[in-house]
Amino acid sequence: MQSSNGRPRGSGAGAERSAEHRAGHDQAHATVPGGLRYDDPWYDVLASGWGEPAGAGVPAAEPARRAGEARAAAAADVYLEVQRSAAFQEVRRRYRRFVVPGVLVFLAWYVTYVVTATTAPGLMARPVAGAVNVAMLAGLGQFLTTFLLAWAYARHARLRRDRAALELRWDTQELTRSAEGGAS
Repeated sequence: MQSSNGRPRGSGAGAERSAEHRAGHDQAHATVPGGLRYDDPWYDVLASGWGEPAGAGVPAAEPARRAGEARAAAAADVYLEVQRSAAFQEVRRRYRRFVVPGVLVFLAWYVTYVVTATTAPGLMARPVAGAVNVAMLAGLGQFLTTFLLAWAYARHARLRRDRAALELRWDTQELTRSAEGGAS
């Protein structure tokens, strides 16, 4: 039995069999353009297009594929046009105006917590009420600010960006349908 790359499988008939096999299949060790050898374990003889001259085995549906590529290129142009539009830039500006300061404030608060915990352990160990100390309150504050930030982000998105983004989405879909030449 043979694998798809021309190497024998199983025990075979010993050294004579493998010598016969190598002698009879010298083309299996030839090099194809691009430096790929046929005895490469990743080479599969059934893979179309490997080791074939340019243009060999071109499917008959080539014009249909080219038309599909043209429609895809037209759709890509639509997305580029939308990306350059003032409405899209406004949605991105609103997003950045919330996210950048929010991330910076949260990271500053987190780094302050970590630095304080490592440089001022006496301050963090100071009791506030019973067994609860400053470090525990600050750690719980991290969780609280995480949930607060998530709530504020969702609220900001709902009030300031979602409607404009949805309108952009519908406009983009309509432009894409018209660019592809169909109304589905």
